[in-house]
Amino acid sequence: MSKINVQPVVMAGGSGTRLWPLSRAGFPKQFLVLSGNTSLFQQAVARLDGLANDALAVSSPVIVGNEEHRFLVLDQLRELKSEPGAVLLEPAGRNTAPAVTLAALQALESGLDPVLVVASADQTVTDGEAYTAALRSAVAMAAEGAITVLGITPDRPETGYGYIRAESQVGGARVAQFVEKPDLATAEKYVASGAYFWNAGMFVLKASVWMAALDKFRPDIASACRAAWAVRSTDAKFVRPGKAEFLAVPSESVDYAVMEKCPGVLDIRMQALDAGWNDLGAWEAVWQVAPKDAAGNAQVGDAMVSDSRNTLVHATSRLVSVVGLDDVVVVETPDAVLVASREKSQDVKNIVNQLGREQRGEQVLHRKVHRPWGWYDSIDHGPRHQVKRIMVKPGASLSLQMHHHRAEHWIVVSGTAEVTNGEKVIMLTENQSTYIPLGQTHRLANPGKVPLEIIEVQSGSYLGEDDIVRFEDTYGRVAR
Repeated sequence: MSKINVQPVVMAGGSGTRLWPLSRAGFPKQFLVLSGNTSLFQQAVARLDGLANDALAVSSPVIVGNEEHRFLVLDQLRELKSEPGAVLLEPAGRNTAPAVTLAALQALESGLDPVLVVASADQTVTDGEAYTAALRSAVAMAAEGAITVLGITPDRPETGYGYIRAESQVGGARVAQFVEKPDLATAEKYVASGAYFWNAGMFVLKASVWMAALDKFRPDIASACRAAWAVRSTDAKFVRPGKAEFLAVPSESVDYAVMEKCPGVLDIRMQALDAGWNDLGAWEAVWQVAPKDAAGNAQVGDAMVSDSRNTLVHATSRLVSVVGLDDVVVVETPDAVLVASREKSQDVKNIVNQLGREQRGEQVLHRKVHRPWGWYDSIDHGPRHQVKRIMVKPGASLSLQMHHHRAEHWIVVSGTAEVTNGEKVIMLTENQSTYIPLGQTHRLANPGKVPLEIIEVQSGSYLGEDDIVRFEDTYGRVAR
């Protein structure tokens, strides 16, 4: 008996606005470590690693994500020692239906028609064995041509999730209806009936079945994605659909585009999943899964809690202490602090939207910004100066560049720096420094085997990150 070909697909393109200020557009929640010692994205990839058995031939995962996060994806996969089959890069977010379509088109390139196991990169599961068993059952149904969705056995009346109504509780029951997020009274009725399950946004189906369903229900999305795929470019593991063509793709979710239209029309089944699932969609959900003290308080980082109940305190860079707070979320980062009612934590996105309208930067980047070569931390700034702490990975280098409006002083804190300063190339070690005049072509590189750390002092009339003219760059960031 031949094995079933399976293609895991990890959707890693979300923005995670409801977990601000920890989650930012430039470093969204799927790449954060919120439970355990690996990120949500890494946990999603690792869970799928256990899917293969004697009946299933499982390929390396395909990752679908945003162009801006491509090096985060590769760095975190490298930490897992996981080699992706491909990383499909969207030039802009178009919701989940186009993202899955790219993965289906990639899967069909092999000449096979694998079963796609589509999982989000921003969910947690506490029972890995139950998760794997449910997915294997779903794959068996999908191999016969069914569309299989995973329904979470609810343990409370949750108003933040959509629901699935199944015709029975037997494994592989047909889906009768998808239901939008209900009010509390309706959610209580759903849970009491035993016929409703949370919609986890995970589904399993053949690549050809997805394309046929999309052609039936949303041919505009299907044709636009095919047009973008036809002019794709490939750079190592990175696959980029045509930018102009992809920007013309309608934005729609998998549920609205296909799933909600399937009951009674196509063979759509539900596989129940009881594996300690949570989508960590808001700080309330993070509190739900976190270890707590006898008073229901959850603490992360350097936190002190007194005379408080059912409160979450998440500290990242300093001591945070709370007194006399009940049902509250407090999240601290070096450049922003959130204090919110737990029951209103879904509304954090309103603050993020306001930050965007006011064109502030706190919704986009942290004070510490990760780059493919390392990171920089903006530790001080004034009207005509800025101080950064910079780390360069062993063997990595920044682009050969110049600035029109600022000069820079570099002081090596640890490691060895190779500095291109105009026509000169010099080596600097701990406590040595150099000066980069305004307009001078320069580059910083780490030729050593340990991380290089420097302090950079910028001075000038304009200190924005867009005052960079790149001449050479290892990471493809030179304008063409």
